[in-house]
Amino acid sequence: MYDLPELAEATDAWWAGLRRHLAQAGFQDLPALLSRPMNHMAHWLEEEQIFTQTCGYPLTHGLKGKMRLVATPRYDAPGCAGATYVSWVVVRRGDPARSVADLRGRHVAFNARDSQSGYNALRALVAPLARNGRFFAAGFETGAHRASLAAVKAGEADVAAVDCVSFALIRRAARAEMEGLRVLCATAAAPGLPYVTSTTTSDADLGRLRAGLTAACADPGLAETRSRLLLDGFDVLPDKAYDVIPAMEQTAIASGYPELA
Repeated sequence: MYDLPELAEATDAWWAGLRRHLAQAGFQDLPALLSRPMNHMAHWLEEEQIFTQTCGYPLTHGLKGKMRLVATPRYDAPGCAGATYVSWVVVRRGDPARSVADLRGRHVAFNARDSQSGYNALRALVAPLARNGRFFAAGFETGAHRASLAAVKAGEADVAAVDCVSFALIRRAARAEMEGLRVLCATAAAPGLPYVTSTTTSDADLGRLRAGLTAACADPGLAETRSRLLLDGFDVLPDKAYDVIPAMEQTAIASGYPELA
């Protein structure tokens, strides 16, 4: 889910190391190369899916009851606390806004409607300020956090919410893309983007997945790779930890603000 082109080599190295440790934990014939599917939902729902990463919103909606939680990575990025993260609300550097309320009537860019960080968290943040179901004057979907940042920078939108891990990785990989932008505030926190497996994965194999992941996170030979990806271990959270995500949505809907824009 954080597979920037500039970090593809590190992402591949992380998989290679994880694959090695998963093999030692008992998994054989795992693919040597990562799949990078265009259709994420179809990928997640593959019947024999062993290990992948998703976003908390799909997990609690389209994938509800269809995936098993393996673990939630911890990231070493501002805005992260343990296995939780926030989104940064980003505006142009010269924008006079000093609070979320100052964004009323502006244009918003968001990566996708099924994004916790780019859509749901921002909707929950501004819902108490909405009037007659409206806050932003207009909005549009960009397809990616990086594209949302570019839209704000170019003046095509006034604001976007970008998850703090993406923000940190983009700033590290392409700092020039952040020039002219600033963080206005943060959204509420939610559990991070989890590693998941198919519901057909047995309890024994789930334990082996976690054992392999534990070994990979402790492998000193992978320390540099983990650092490049901001990986700082993982937590095993209960499914109910993610209930905060649909709760954000339902609170916004109940307040009469079902759509971001």
